[in-house]
Amino acid sequence: MTHSVESGPAPDHFVLPSTREESESFRPLVLDPARPDDAAALTALRDSGRPREIHDRIEDQVEELLHCLAPHDPFAAGSPADAVADVLGDRPAAYGRWIWYPWSGRLVHLLPEDEFRLVRTDRNRDKITREQQQDLLRRRVGVIGLSVGSSAALTCAMEGVGGAFRLVDFDRLGLSNLNRLRAGVHELGLEKSVLCARRMYELDPYLDIEIHRGGVTEETVEDFIGDGDHTLDLLVEECDTPWVKVAAREHARRRRVPVLMDTNDRGLLDIERFDLEPDRPLFHGRTGATTADDVRDLDRDEAIRFLLTVVDERRLSPAMSDALTRVGRTLSSWPQLASGVMLGAALVTDTARRVLLGEPLPSGRHSIDLDTLVPAAHSLPAPHGAAR
Repeated sequence: MTHSVESGPAPDHFVLPSTREESESFRPLVLDPARPDDAAALTALRDSGRPREIHDRIEDQVEELLHCLAPHDPFAAGSPADAVADVLGDRPAAYGRWIWYPWSGRLVHLLPEDEFRLVRTDRNRDKITREQQQDLLRRRVGVIGLSVGSSAALTCAMEGVGGAFRLVDFDRLGLSNLNRLRAGVHELGLEKSVLCARRMYELDPYLDIEIHRGGVTEETVEDFIGDGDHTLDLLVEECDTPWVKVAAREHARRRRVPVLMDTNDRGLLDIERFDLEPDRPLFHGRTGATTADDVRDLDRDEAIRFLLTVVDERRLSPAMSDALTRVGRTLSSWPQLASGVMLGAALVTDTARRVLLGEPLPSGRHSIDLDTLVPAAHSLPAPHGAAR
């Protein structure tokens, strides 16, 4: 359903983005029609013809809201239509917020932030209580590496584990990434940080997302981890560059930020509680006293040896162990499957939630190996009725 929006005064600050700006944008525009400037901007936007789709299901959202607030009697013994109308008043188009997504051309009518969040996370209860949900939404999560990390970031956003995010990756989406990234062929060449932020904002336009497009460098790593009120509450590290892996942990440990890492092989998950153990050795001590400066200029073979030390080569699956000896010769890169990436996203999100909520979860390394948990039989009986 589409409601008319009353015209406001001509805006003096709202400027439509250029086509190039739309194609590179990652943050939606949130407009409150109760504010004159926003109402004027909304009118200008609609009159421009830029919106390719106007999506307005505000009545449905209000009906869900009433169910969430009073499951036993959502409409106070009246009709749903009357109850919804009482909330929306005589100007339903002015209720809530209008969200403009420049990259897709969609203009969407949504509940205001608190009501939106209450409804969107209602089915989390009471695996996550409303009080816990509010706590989680006040937290800031950083994600380094947005191939494996993009699924973790998106799953955290979906579950409401974090209300603010910092995303970093220097790379762009390639065709070979589509075996594990949630993206479309029309997005090839798009920066992975932009792609991830867009997906998250399409789930929740009220998130606060920063992207660092150039990757993590000596000049940016301290700013990425943050300081004071802007320090990350948790870091998810999913890159394959030795210097970044070490430097990010050095700064996280200095700021007492816990770090999670999913290795995407045999469900390997690392938890480093630098918030509780500020003197804890990096990578559970597996790399000794190695510093970021020590791994700054490793060649390809040295980098692989370092990464194998980090993950413990003995714990890798046979397929991964074999692949790492052939990378750069008969394989273009190490193998990663969508199923493993999704498993890793689930492990990271569940663990991040528990850490941020203060559960007594210690540092350590854990493996959720599906080949072990769901083993194949050595032989199977013949199907019933099969010819002998």
